[in-house]
Amino acid sequence: MIPKLVVHSANQLLALASPDGPRRGQELRRLDIIEDGAVAIQGDRIVLVGDTREVLAEAGEDANIIDASGKVVMPGFVDPHTHVVFAGDRASEFEMRLQGASYMDILAAGGGIMNTVRATRAAGLDEIVAQSRQRLDRMLAHGSTTVEAKTGYGLDTENELKMLEAIRLLDEDHPVDLVPTFLGAHAIPAEYKGRVDDYVSLVVEEMMPVLAAKGYLDHDPTLFCDVFCEEGAFSVEQSRRILAKAKELGMRLKIHSDEFKALGGTALAVELGATSADHLACTPDEEIELLGNSDTIGVLLPGTPFGLAEDHYSPARKMIDMGVAVALATDLNPGTCYCESMPFIMALACRQMGMTPSEALVASTINAAHALGLGHEVGSLEVGKKADLLILDSPDYRHLAYRFGANLVQAVVKAGRMVSQ
Repeated sequence: MIPKLVVHSANQLLALASPDGPRRGQELRRLDIIEDGAVAIQGDRIVLVGDTREVLAEAGEDANIIDASGKVVMPGFVDPHTHVVFAGDRASEFEMRLQGASYMDILAAGGGIMNTVRATRAAGLDEIVAQSRQRLDRMLAHGSTTVEAKTGYGLDTENELKMLEAIRLLDEDHPVDLVPTFLGAHAIPAEYKGRVDDYVSLVVEEMMPVLAAKGYLDHDPTLFCDVFCEEGAFSVEQSRRILAKAKELGMRLKIHSDEFKALGGTALAVELGATSADHLACTPDEEIELLGNSDTIGVLLPGTPFGLAEDHYSPARKMIDMGVAVALATDLNPGTCYCESMPFIMALACRQMGMTPSEALVASTINAAHALGLGHEVGSLEVGKKADLLILDSPDYRHLAYRFGANLVQAVVKAGRMVSQ
């Protein structure tokens, strides 16, 4: 098959081949760098990866040739934990935190997640899609080509379905591929204050069966289900009830665990075979060990403590040494981490969590893809995979974490098409 697009002469081409699953330990530092590298694309798939001379020899006369001399070519970023779909903002709460209010103080006063719930419930579907599309545009410009998108700002059946519909419309219309996650158990809505178990029953007995009835669970791969297992949100047993029902329905599992308090959510994730456990800022050693001996990915979110001006970053160095397959994500959301840039997350991971630039890059691409169950499809430049790649205006991949506050992504190829330049 004659390639139709060839990107060649990269100073560094980062292949990141990982056919045996997510990277762990020392493998997190291996990038499979090809100097003077090239990648050839036919349709939306990669058909050749290798030395420029060899790849150009296979290109047809009508191929679109892109010269990447002096630049880095790498896979598109995969962002496996975001709340990108919502209405409104919470800039006022940012100012409150600067004046001393804590995240839990704001939540207890009716702000926090519930502030965004009120705005999202009040907004129409078209308005939510329009606001969220702007954020996706910025994420794409910073190199994110596959993004997880959670519900969780509806917190009733009608509005959770509205959020899923917004995610579906954006996935169809926007170059970025969206992976939907149902997060009906994000917080306890005001109308259920003091009746958490009743709200859990609503999620389990009404919301999830409606998702199944409306066909949201019919896709392959199926919808994720997530829960915020945290003091002030959902207990381990409440989380177990929700995730067990999701598993029974064939949904894939995620969990927010150990963001502020260690309740046992990470052990629950391993027990139930969750695809990922996310946050992990205060996970005890015994649960890190469980995670390291499991197939559950640890998704670390350094932008969140940074956004809260706190210092409880995930112990990434310890996790890597204990065999955890770690990934990175933005946690883009309107309250604690309004960040659309995976390169900035890499910069934080290196400075605040002790990761090396190569580890942070692997955690933002192939391991992040595995955190969405998509390691066979995206996250590396391998023959047969989707042609999602970036050209960086830099001679060395380490500049992604070394430099911060600027966008080094010069061009984005998504599914074989140039979508941002």
